[in-house]
Amino acid sequence: MVSASVARWMAGRNVHYGWVVAATTFLTMLATAGAMGSAGVMIQPLHQEFGWDIADISSAMAVRLVLFGLLGPFAAAFMNHFGIRRVVTAAVSLIMGGIVLSFFMTQVWQLLLLWGVVIGVGTGMTALVLGATVATRWFSKRRGLVVGLMTASNATGQLVFLPLLAALTEAYGWRTALTLSVAVIATAMVLVLLLMRDHPSDVGLPAYGETAVVAPPKQDHKLGATLLAPLVTLKSVSGSPVFWVLFGTFFVCGLSTNGLIQTHWISICGDFGMAAVTAAGTLAVIGVFDFFGTVFAGWLADRYDNRVLLFWFYGLRGLSLLYLSISGFSFVELSVFAVFYGLDWVATVPPTVKLAAENFGREKAGLVFGWVFAGHQLGAATAAFGAGYLKSDFDTYMPALQIAGMMCILAALSVMLLKRPQPRPLAAQA
Repeated sequence: MVSASVARWMAGRNVHYGWVVAATTFLTMLATAGAMGSAGVMIQPLHQEFGWDIADISSAMAVRLVLFGLLGPFAAAFMNHFGIRRVVTAAVSLIMGGIVLSFFMTQVWQLLLLWGVVIGVGTGMTALVLGATVATRWFSKRRGLVVGLMTASNATGQLVFLPLLAALTEAYGWRTALTLSVAVIATAMVLVLLLMRDHPSDVGLPAYGETAVVAPPKQDHKLGATLLAPLVTLKSVSGSPVFWVLFGTFFVCGLSTNGLIQTHWISICGDFGMAAVTAAGTLAVIGVFDFFGTVFAGWLADRYDNRVLLFWFYGLRGLSLLYLSISGFSFVELSVFAVFYGLDWVATVPPTVKLAAENFGREKAGLVFGWVFAGHQLGAATAAFGAGYLKSDFDTYMPALQIAGMMCILAALSVMLLKRPQPRPLAAQA
């Protein structure tokens, strides 16, 4: 296989193949996240072309967010059972198929099926759980940095494609814009087929930072057991206060990021007379700063107390949202918000993944983080629907921004209830 040849070539130059797997995962998550974020530019074009009610369109997008999160723990189980490569290939095929079929939809139920269910399932299988699984399997050292890179690709991909997609939609229509997403995803799938491997031992290597080649644990090959594994894991950790603090704070993370800002940002800015392309450009600026902020957060997560990092990340995000709600949306005020909020967009992910691995072990970490990520997307879906409801009720999005800001402050305080995790024996992590 190509991967085996590349691994041997890199080993001869003292470079670990895990970095190739990480890069492939990075590009895959970037591509699929671009498709995930493209929904933000479709709301108005679909409303104008088909006359569908915005509430109905938003409902389909909320279903997508819920499935995006609820598939997390099952995605981890499927990766354990079928392997990362097979699961990712199937997921990107679903995403491409859902987008292409949506070119021909004429009824709102088709939007719900394709963008709510099909694309929701596909993107859910390639979400942050994929990055967390790759990082915990392939890296012992630099795990926080790798998670930061993966997270940055996922979040940045949802933001940086928006200006281009918005411009293409405005000039040529939403179908042309989404054709670009399909091409990028197809390229990522080719890289997965050529370069992705499930475990370091598949190419005869130890995890990065270790010296012994460890065979992957034997899996129960019964599909029923695979489907039950996330539920068994949830039952085993449901008595842990650590799990519920991570779940609750990640609910707030989703509530204050992609559920609120990513979904409603163009509409929020439209209330202040800003064009859709300009608003999408502001989101791209947030995405650029998010990339650097999240990678830096991963670097910090390898070196400092992750509880303290989460306290600052949630607290500062809350303050930035409260600041936005009382600003006048001038160029200067939006620039300050874009930089400040962008650096903290999903900086919470690396410390959260590290705390999950430290408290629950390497092999269980993917499943545990899957459930924590489900909390994130439930929060996102709550904000996607709730912000629209508040807008209809108050004719402004400002109450939604203020509620999200206060929830972030509460999340910052609650994370300090966690005890410092004790080092786990290597055998317990393997």
